[in-house]
Amino acid sequence: MTTTESGGTAMTDLLEPLVLDEDFVQRSHEVTARLRETTPVRFVVLPGGFPVWLVTGHAEARAAMTDPRLSSHHVYDRLERMRLAAAGAGEDAESLFAPELAQNLLNLDPPDHTRLRKLVSAVFTTRSVAPLRPRIEEITDELLDAMAAAGEAELLADYAYPLPIRVICELLGIPFADRDRFTDWSRTMVAATTPEEVGAASKLMAGYLGDLVAAKRADPGEDLLSRLVHVSEDGDRLSRDELISTAVVLLTGGFETTVNLISSGMLALLRHPDQLALLRSRPDLLGGAVEEFLRYETPNNLSSPRYATEPVELGGVEIPAGHFVMASWLSANREPRFADPDRLDITRKPGGHLAFGHGIHYCLGAPLARLEGEIAFGRLLARFTDVELAVPEEELRWRFSTAMHGLETLPLRLR
Repeated sequence: MTTTESGGTAMTDLLEPLVLDEDFVQRSHEVTARLRETTPVRFVVLPGGFPVWLVTGHAEARAAMTDPRLSSHHVYDRLERMRLAAAGAGEDAESLFAPELAQNLLNLDPPDHTRLRKLVSAVFTTRSVAPLRPRIEEITDELLDAMAAAGEAELLADYAYPLPIRVICELLGIPFADRDRFTDWSRTMVAATTPEEVGAASKLMAGYLGDLVAAKRADPGEDLLSRLVHVSEDGDRLSRDELISTAVVLLTGGFETTVNLISSGMLALLRHPDQLALLRSRPDLLGGAVEEFLRYETPNNLSSPRYATEPVELGGVEIPAGHFVMASWLSANREPRFADPDRLDITRKPGGHLAFGHGIHYCLGAPLARLEGEIAFGRLLARFTDVELAVPEEELRWRFSTAMHGLETLPLRLR
């Protein structure tokens, strides 16, 4: 990449995509810091081959997420048409992905998005989440009992995965026996795997949820999915496809974010023993600590994609019409607007981070993730007086995903 004499990046260079490799996943903070310091908006090819304008600056990310010229309208359908065209498939070629998922909140602009979010928000609220605390605490204690009996744990498999998947399945009214299938489908759909694998997982999940929606319509219970099936606003209801796509967004978003919050937050504490000791001595700091974990090792790596409906100037560069844009929440949350941004500080004043996104697509599941995080950390640290890594830190690996930022495993010794 060449630069102009004034130190800025030449526009001709910006239109030549910078190809990102596995370092973008394994050394995310180093790579995004270099990008952010050079230019906060850069045309790149993500690991997996997707060309996109990557926004790494905090102010630029906020601006991008509120610019109506950057559209979410059927963006995944647009991506699928591009993939089929690149593969030489005809216009009548069948998509690999479940068509029911096209009507999800991340794939719509106002007014369609406004209508759908209003209906979903009517039942998925902070007030509806608060009564879940006793059940989340009960599930947490069951998992901690098993970990205590073993004296060691692989935190993701034994704690960070089963806690949120059990909670979200109970919340939506999904049978306990099916939780492992949802875990596998969700992990496949957010990983940087092949389109064939992602498509197959999407169809399995959509088919299962379609049958479940029909069952809830015929025999509703007290669960969230039953309430979504029957929610009404001036006679308006969610369609079958909207119910399926909404359930998928709630499952993957409410599950994956919490998995990474718990595991990455625990690693951050182990890397900062002074902060771990402080949190043990000051449980009242727990709420602020969760906010700092969200900022420091942001669970959501990149935003969902949008495309420019016309040329858009952002961060001093012009994004051509038709090009795709994604914001790096991970990078934006390490910007110097936060004092000493690369230091974990659980006493940092909360606010300003973009871990749950920004604008109309701000994460609906944020209250649930925060509640689960507070319970998970509080009860784990209360149960075990000593927690340490069971493997050398250099053996830890980050999952190969551009959607999520999380560890593959976190083996621990517990006392």
